[in-house]
Amino acid sequence: MPRRSAPSPAEVLSELREPVVPVRELERLGLDRRTIARRCRPGGPWRSLCPGVVKLSNGPVVRDDRQRAALIVAGPDAMLTGLDALHLHGVRTAPSPHGPVHVLVPHDRRRGRWSVVRTERTRRLPVPGARRHPVAPVVRAAVDAARCSRDRDFVRDLFADLLQHGHGTIDELREELAVCSSRGVALPRAVLGEMTAGVRSVAEARARKLVLRSGLPVPRSNVRLTDRRGVLIAVVDFWWPEAGLAWEIDSIEFHLSPEDYARTVRRRAALSRHGVVVVQTLPSDLRRRPAEIVDELRRCHARALAQPRPDVIHLDDAA
Repeated sequence: MPRRSAPSPAEVLSELREPVVPVRELERLGLDRRTIARRCRPGGPWRSLCPGVVKLSNGPVVRDDRQRAALIVAGPDAMLTGLDALHLHGVRTAPSPHGPVHVLVPHDRRRGRWSVVRTERTRRLPVPGARRHPVAPVVRAAVDAARCSRDRDFVRDLFADLLQHGHGTIDELREELAVCSSRGVALPRAVLGEMTAGVRSVAEARARKLVLRSGLPVPRSNVRLTDRRGVLIAVVDFWWPEAGLAWEIDSIEFHLSPEDYARTVRRRAALSRHGVVVVQTLPSDLRRRPAEIVDELRRCHARALAQPRPDVIHLDDAA
């Protein structure tokens, strides 16, 4: 009886319809290990991504290929978390993922050693979201990404983006940090503490740190200022109520479109009309000339104290 020939690469791809597959699926179609290894050699039609996983083409390996391979080797019920999950959720601040793919697996799963995957066992395996691959919920993924980072500005940007774009709340982040693994939680908890104090961006966090070293009274953050009728004038980044001094971080470098910037200019003009002394600072200047900014704040604080109190009400006054 003639020996049945192994299916061609085109026949395999037509049958499986997936670009990345486990070797066991190829064996199910009648390919032996030697044939698979031969097709994965340099110049062959396939690529080996890691032991037991094959890409059914010889093109460049993209992140989606690595994500598929990681989920295969991690086993049933595995899901993406960290930067890979955030990328699939569309969180714009999260950088493009690189390195091993961060994957959650059930706690009783034996953790293998593969270069393509960073496996994290958990007793709190969430219900995966329906994206191109199974992914952890966005708040869980953000906390997992933050726990893996030593970059405070990255964590600030990440958490601020979640809050500003409605992906999560401070309470949700706090709850997740309270119950997650204790590894790497110090930095994200510190950043969340800044946000609880009212800081919403890297620039504001740097500004807060700078002003605490200035010798000036501690300002309030993100304060709503209204006129005597209760009509909102502006929400200012920092506010010294004893002086009527507002400090605005010019967020066009970080957050705003050119159209938004026009509204920012009109808002600051309204503050000036009500007698508020306004200091404007570029985020980049917080790094480049901190001493000059502190001197400017001190001068403006003294000037504001010497002039009549502005005709505005902030939250504490209203109370």
